[in-house]
Amino acid sequence: METEALNWTAILVGTIAAFFAGWAIFSPFMFGKTWAIGSRISPEPPEQMPWMAMGLQVIGLFLLALVIGMTAQIEALATAVVAILAAAGMVMAQDAFSQKSGAAILIDGDMW
Repeated sequence: METEALNWTAILVGTIAAFFAGWAIFSPFMFGKTWAIGSRISPEPPEQMPWMAMGLQVIGLFLLALVIGMTAQIEALATAVVAILAAAGMVMAQDAFSQKSGAAILIDGDMW
């Protein structure tokens, strides 16, 4: 069975869309203040742009979009969904061990 080439346009658009969705979700206009307080960090904007965190986020989102593209290619999207749900559960467990608030835990998990 021959597989089609990966849809790189969809992977890149998905990466960018997810990054901006995260920006919106963690903005002060949505859940940013609640998340920051629940994570025990200042809700005020940082003095410097968190370039490393943003770069790691882009890399992670790209890899996640790649997994979705690869599983879509072989008609195994359910595998990607289960992997994403597992990752969300692990992030939420890590947050709980870090003693974040329930709201911060849900915001982190829902972002996945």
